[in-house]
Amino acid sequence: MVDKKSTSYPKEKINILFLENISDTAVKFFKDAGYASVRKLGGALSEEQLMNEVKDVHLLGIRSKSQITPKVLEAAKKLQAIGCFCIGVNQVDLKSAKNHGVTVFNAPYSNTRSVAELVIGLAVMLIRRIPDKSKAAHDGIWLKEAKGSYELRGKTLGIIGYGNIGTQVSILAEAMGMKVIFYDTVTKLPLGNAVAKKTLKEVVSQADIITLHVPETAQTKNMINKNVIKQFKKGSILLNYARGEVVDLEGLAKAIQEGLISGAAVDVYPWEPEKNGDKFQTPLQHLPNVILTPHIGGSTEEAQENIGVDVSNKLFQYLETGMTIGSHTVPPLSLPHQEGTHRILHIHKNVPGVLSEINTTLSKHNINVLGQYLKTNEEIGYVVLDVDKKLSKQALELLKAVKQTIKTRLLY
Repeated sequence: MVDKKSTSYPKEKINILFLENISDTAVKFFKDAGYASVRKLGGALSEEQLMNEVKDVHLLGIRSKSQITPKVLEAAKKLQAIGCFCIGVNQVDLKSAKNHGVTVFNAPYSNTRSVAELVIGLAVMLIRRIPDKSKAAHDGIWLKEAKGSYELRGKTLGIIGYGNIGTQVSILAEAMGMKVIFYDTVTKLPLGNAVAKKTLKEVVSQADIITLHVPETAQTKNMINKNVIKQFKKGSILLNYARGEVVDLEGLAKAIQEGLISGAAVDVYPWEPEKNGDKFQTPLQHLPNVILTPHIGGSTEEAQENIGVDVSNKLFQYLETGMTIGSHTVPPLSLPHQEGTHRILHIHKNVPGVLSEINTTLSKHNINVLGQYLKTNEEIGYVVLDVDKKLSKQALELLKAVKQTIKTRLLY
């Protein structure tokens, strides 16, 4: 149940903008909480369009297409928080968001099951060579044969990236009778009978099916390149439902044409169209036993609803209480409600002396602080103060004048 407690700023004047056809669950969440100014747009916007749209926006909701650049953040003078209604936050310039005191949230777990189920389904389709048989049937050709078709049971699944999705895939694969091996740069506790391998080469050379579940970083870019592909077990299958920059698609296409790899399923690409209906090209088109999907790994009704609730709740809690658990920019704070006070949020550059200046300034003006909470990261500090109601406006003005201040807000 959404708490309808009022903030100090009239709810009807708080502007919320949702892009990229975010679930109506998010829109309903805020409207039910009393926020009347909620807009929803169907697609992503260009940098110039975003700069115009966000000028008076307090909360911004996006998915993976909208690129939140330093120019966009500079134009968004009133922006308090960004909700990424997806797993990643690569589309947001996090350094610039920190510098502007903008909190960034996402939903790292909400579509885990959707991706994991699809990966297992794709593995079944590809190991049975269903794409080729389906195409033949559509073309009027009867292709009933067992040659080249296998069961998953007894085969080895290699998981690259043993995180939230990778572990779910691991559990489902074992339930199907598969052996599971995995590689992760961080030591992870194996689930079930899964076996950790020390190198990427060990996994790709031993696995019948390889599935990727890694983030997009400098280390993972082009991780599966033509040299690594040469190390794959002959006749193996590759699934990429992670990030588009991880696989060398030209190298993968060549390996499929040469018969080294017997099939592939790809959902993410180095370049993707802006909106539905746009032209799309990839070297993998028209290759045998290849399934191509348009970045829909987590696109189920259940996942989108879960994401809508998860991110909306994080945005709401920040707006109404100052809580920042799950933030990628402002340090995470879990805050109790303090009765009989006004709450002030103060985001500042993390340099020595700021907290001392805050406390000294308030003390000089006899402003009683009834509660104080502080958390810092390498770049910024986040302090929340519960002060005497009668003196909160004065305290707010004093805090705005503190050196190294990035953003200050009277919450309630």
